[in-house]
Amino acid sequence: MCALRSHNTVTAALTASLVASACAHHAPAGPAHADSADIFRFTIGALDAVALSDGDLAVANDGNTVGVGQPRQAVAELLAAGGAPTETIAFSIQPLLVHDGARILLFDTGAGAAPFAHAGHLLASLRRAGVDPAQITDIFISHGDPDHVGGLVTPGGALAFPGAAIHMSAPEWDAVRQGAEQPALLAVIAPKVATFQPGTTILPEVMAVDAHGHTPGHSMYLIGSGSERLLYIGDAAHHSIISVQRPDWTIAFDQDAATARTVRRALLQRAAAQHLRLYAVHFPFPGLGRVEAKGEGFLWIPEQP
Repeated sequence: MCALRSHNTVTAALTASLVASACAHHAPAGPAHADSADIFRFTIGALDAVALSDGDLAVANDGNTVGVGQPRQAVAELLAAGGAPTETIAFSIQPLLVHDGARILLFDTGAGAAPFAHAGHLLASLRRAGVDPAQITDIFISHGDPDHVGGLVTPGGALAFPGAAIHMSAPEWDAVRQGAEQPALLAVIAPKVATFQPGTTILPEVMAVDAHGHTPGHSMYLIGSGSERLLYIGDAAHHSIISVQRPDWTIAFDQDAATARTVRRALLQRAAAQHLRLYAVHFPFPGLGRVEAKGEGFLWIPEQP
């Protein structure tokens, strides 16, 4: 496990990474449209992008998972005000596909056959988007949780994307190997993993943004083309109502809750101030939108086709 930085350092690093988009955030979003319930096409400047549904997962509103330590009724009231069910808390799972010239990029790979999710539809969604898994050249992993790396292998245990380099931050790869919770998957993907230092520009259009806290090496990815930017936020925020409107509430999935809260609030503050376009892998499909400041929290504004 890597040593975590102080909260002030985390906020400064996140701000420095995102401030590069400040002169671009007012650029209008390109056209977007849904081909089906599993496919949502849009553009980032000259880049063609597709939201790909892998499925979803849900947890009980029990006070132990989302809004840890908060009265269950307080969480239920917040969900109800946002038009969401109150007994369970739902999370969508949608990896992101980006066409970048000769490269085809995939951001996270969904849950695969993980038993805790109703998922494993990524390959079908990918094919509906007109892309064969063998065409993927680069995979960008936000972090090593099973609902983000489970789709790296097929149900038979082979590489699902045999031609792709798997980009993951060095601290995250170290933590994943030390945790060894998925030894079979690790053995298969290890030869394809290409590590980078937090905050690195990996491709001309893709910069990793250090956002550790949820996991030791969690990364967001800033994707840019021309005057447009999109920030793929990974698990910096999990839920479009709770994480956004109450960013200081704890979620049990965050390994370092204090640092994760700092990262989440810094992300939302910067995104609101810059009108930054976000891609949220666990928000309602397709997870594309922006945030606005509201009271002591923020409000998720989904992008409409």
